Amino acid sequence: MDFGFSQEQELLRATARKFLENECTSEFVRARMAEPAGVTDEFWAKLAEQGWLGLIYPEEFGGTGLGFVDLTVLMEEMGRAVMPGPFFATVLQGGLTILEAGSAAQKKEWLGKISAGEAKATLAFTEPNARWDAAAVTVTAREAGGTFTLSGTKLFVLDAHLADVLVVVARTREGKRPEEGLSLFLVPKGAKGLDVKLLPTMDQTRKLCEVTFADVVVGADALLGVKDGAWAPLARVLDMTTEYAKIRVAFGKPIGSYQGVKHKAADMLVEIENAKSLTYYAAWAVDENVPEAPLAASMAKAYASDAYRKAAGAGIQLHGGIGFTWEHDLHLYFKRAKSSEFTFGDATWHRERVAQLINL
Repeated sequence: MDFGFSQEQELLRATARKFLENECTSEFVRARMAEPAGVTDEFWAKLAEQGWLGLIYPEEFGGTGLGFVDLTVLMEEMGRAVMPGPFFATVLQGGLTILEAGSAAQKKEWLGKISAGEAKATLAFTEPNARWDAAAVTVTAREAGGTFTLSGTKLFVLDAHLADVLVVVARTREGKRPEEGLSLFLVPKGAKGLDVKLLPTMDQTRKLCEVTFADVVVGADALLGVKDGAWAPLARVLDMTTEYAKIRVAFGKPIGSYQGVKHKAADMLVEIENAKSLTYYAAWAVDENVPEAPLAASMAKAYASDAYRKAAGAGIQLHGGIGFTWEHDLHLYFKRAKSSEFTFGDATWHRERVAQLINL
């Protein structure tokens, strides 16, 4: 592994930082927090113009064909700006699942639209039990007469209210193991029996939804990938997306003259640099398709979840009372840190997964 960044990656970082400093100001973020959409059509179109909505998709499907390290460089800058909107839900959750499991026709249709900024997507996986394992999936899809009928509820679905298509994980049959009998379906916005409700959340820059399927009927062409074979591509998607961590140093330089303040700031920097190292290693492992990629992803998620929360909390302490005020931006990072802890499993869940992967 080359621990340095290429010239192209450094250029991507510089371009993204300049773009977001101009287009994603604190005022822009706060305005989007007060709106259900959380993004404007104009801003979404500019992301598409930059080529970022199709960054990791192959060129044949309208993308740029770059790797996960490149995406992590970009998303670190997006995290730095607390960028609102459905980028994560669309590009990684929904789009990446289509890329991993879809047919050539499905990929060409949906990834092309996503890359061009013409469609948004998300992944409907978690349910009221809030778990990210196969056994947690109880939404059913009954097959009859060449169609599938979906019934049940998905909870904490990211930006589902904006999605033109939902990639839904459903159980098509019972198996000896919970991983057996899972299938993926493309459910379009506005399908009969589909109900999407916004949930109150701490982090208003990203919206969570409850999605109810009241006998939603879809055709056989809505099946994404092989019937009863969703877990293999889905597990790979989850491994790739769990490495994502929004990391930002709250201080460009040590503040104050007191030793305690300096030491706390130094501890924050150590935590953040460790989290970044694990995250970039996980991205590299995914790009290189090494066997340790699932282990690297869980290590990164466990550490980054804790590091982000600790750094954001320490930042508020060092700022004193102003850190809690609406006028200061620090609370935006603290809210995202807390909400991100449980996305794709919290640190405890991933530590247990690490233990299992190393046979403890």
